[in-house]
Amino acid sequence: MDYKYIEQLLERYWQCETTLQEESILRTFFSQDDVPACLQQYKALFTLQQEKETLGDDFDTRILEKVGIEQPKAKIITFTSRLMPLFRAAAVVAIILTLGNAAQAPWDRGWDDPKEAYAKFHQQQVTDSVNSLGTIQAENITDTIKVGNTERTTLVE
Repeated sequence: MDYKYIEQLLERYWQCETTLQEESILRTFFSQDDVPACLQQYKALFTLQQEKETLGDDFDTRILEKVGIEQPKAKIITFTSRLMPLFRAAAVVAIILTLGNAAQAPWDRGWDDPKEAYAKFHQQQVTDSVNSLGTIQAENITDTIKVGNTERTTLVE
């Protein structure tokens, strides 16, 4: 038998000039049982590619069992858990702004004497209560205050 065509394909194979179809011809030729002795040395190369074992779907579990590690569980990520860092950042900004405003409040008002501040507050409350009443009621209240003061002065004397 003349194996000149196979030898030519082998030469082209070593020079990386073969097509996929020609490589398939080489694989089928070397997968036969009766390969000539001069080409026997190349048989292992072409049959090894056919005997290639696939890893399979359970490859990861088999390797993890051999190593002794449990297979990791898939963590479900929800939309709110994905936005949680953004919520935390917003909370930090809100706290900083609140503390900044609270720290500015005493400096804006100044350091007043507490007695003077209470007197201003009390005077403002009295004027606000008089302003909120009608003019007739306000006159009646001031009349009763005058009457009340004169009665006290008469009792004290």
